[in-house]
Amino acid sequence: MTRTDFTGIACSIARSAAIVGDPWALLIMRDVTLGLHRFDDLQRDLGAATNVLSQRLERLVEGGLLRRERYAERPDRYGYHLTDKGRDLVPVLLALTAWGDRWEADDAGPPLIVRHHTCGDDTRATVTCRSCGDELTADQVGYHPGPGGRTDRGTALIGTVLESP
Repeated sequence: MTRTDFTGIACSIARSAAIVGDPWALLIMRDVTLGLHRFDDLQRDLGAATNVLSQRLERLVEGGLLRRERYAERPDRYGYHLTDKGRDLVPVLLALTAWGDRWEADDAGPPLIVRHHTCGDDTRATVTCRSCGDELTADQVGYHPGPGGRTDRGTALIGTVLESP
């Protein structure tokens, strides 16, 4: 079974999903963000098969989210660290965590608490407008065509439902 290539679709979500659109990739990014960098530590924490972990790490390195650094020789051992592009994914991971805490946590509560270093308070991610600071929700946003948009595979009908600018 061949994997669909989403990189050519004129959609930022599709292109992002091409890199981080599977659970293993997101969990690897979570673990690296939380401080696990060595292959063996990632494998032990996630319980992923080594070939699956290797493939996902390779995709994340090729996608520019992680950089691979050798930390030992004979045998060569590598650690994985966030790039600037990978650090920019952290707010997405925080938003996904907040959503999961609200909708998917069990009765015990959230499995992880996020603490903001600046103020020291426990927090949850929200997405806010860069202009006014209000929280962005489904009923408070609209969409209009951007300069990179086009009608094609993966976006065949999107243009018919977008608002005028």
